[in-house]
Amino acid sequence: MAYLGEAIDAHLVSALGDDPVLLRELRRAFLDSALGALDLLQRARCDANWMQAAQRLKGLAATFHGTELVALADDAMAGAPGDPAILRRIRALLREIDPLA
Repeated sequence: MAYLGEAIDAHLVSALGDDPVLLRELRRAFLDSALGALDLLQRARCDANWMQAAQRLKGLAATFHGTELVALADDAMAGAPGDPAILRRIRALLREIDPLA
């Protein structure tokens, strides 16, 4: 699988051109949204909230062609709310984009 950050960058460049400032801003916006979805997953206490957060993460990842993150969101939807293993895997993948995530 492709490195998530590279896949996102490639998608952004193809859609917007090679403007480094804009790419950095959109990459940050993607990461902030993904971290928000991860936060919702971490706080989900019922199936409905867990599914909604996982679907939000999947939609975001699909928009940016982040196939690895789409797969992890699918794993979350197939799993139980609060699954610590899936939460760790999502967090680790997001840290590939930003080590401070």
